[in-house]
Amino acid sequence: MARTPLLMGNWKMYKTVAEARAFAEALGQQSSALRDGVEYAICAPFTTLHVLRVMLPAQVKIGAQNVYPEKEGAYTGEIAPVMLAEFGTQYVLVGHSERRTLFGESDQMVNHKVRAIIENNMVPVLCVGENLSQKESGQTQAIVSGQVVQGLAGLSASDVAQVVIAYEPVWAIGSGKTATAQDAEVVAKEIRNLVAEQIDASAASSVRILYGGSVKPNNIASFLQQPNIDGALVGGASLDASSFADMASAIGGAL
Repeated sequence: MARTPLLMGNWKMYKTVAEARAFAEALGQQSSALRDGVEYAICAPFTTLHVLRVMLPAQVKIGAQNVYPEKEGAYTGEIAPVMLAEFGTQYVLVGHSERRTLFGESDQMVNHKVRAIIENNMVPVLCVGENLSQKESGQTQAIVSGQVVQGLAGLSASDVAQVVIAYEPVWAIGSGKTATAQDAEVVAKEIRNLVAEQIDASAASSVRILYGGSVKPNNIASFLQQPNIDGALVGGASLDASSFADMASAIGGAL
C-alpha cells in the first residue's frame, strides 16, 4: 500500500508569535519546494498555533506538541484535546522522549493521550525510542516494541491505521549523532511487523513510520529511500524556513 510521505517539524520550546509569523512568511516565499504527494506539518508551541493556522502555506498542517487527555476540568496549565481540535490542529505529538524523561510520562499516560487524540479526530504521532545505555546493551527492540504495544493498547485496527509512529533514538536527538538509514530501517521494519502480528496486517501496511534524530537537509533523503520509513520528525533543522524547504525538496527528489 502506498503511504503518503510526511515531513514534520517539532519546534519544541522555541519561537515567539512574532518569530512564528516570520517563519510562515519566509516559508510562503519558498512554497514551490512543497511538492504534491507529500504531507507537511509543524508541531509548534500552543501560543503560536493561531498564527500558523492562517499564515503557513496551505500545504502545511499544524500540530501540537502535547495534550492532556481529559475533556475539561481542574487541570491547571493543561490543554484539552477539544481545544486543539477547535484550532484545526491535525497532529499531536505523544510520548516524545523529553516528555517521558523530563516530565515522567508513563506508557499508560501516553496511551491515554493517544486514545483521547483519536476520539477528537486528530492524528497522534506516537514517539518511541531507546537511550544510549539501552542501545549499547542490545535492548533496542525490546524497548521500542514495548512502547509501541503499550502506546497502541486498546485501539481498533482502523484507529491504528491512522496513527503515525515516530522512531526517535534518544541518543540521536539533538546530539549530532544519527542512526544510519539502514539501522533506522531495521527498527522501522520491526515496528511494522510488530503491528501486523499484534494488531492487524492491513493496519501495519497503512501506518506511517517516521525517523527522527538529527535529521538535516543533507541526510533526509537517505531515510526516505528505505521501504519502511515514510518521513521524518525533525527538531532543530525545522526551525529555519530555508532548511525546512530544503528538506522538502530533498524528499521530493527521493520519491
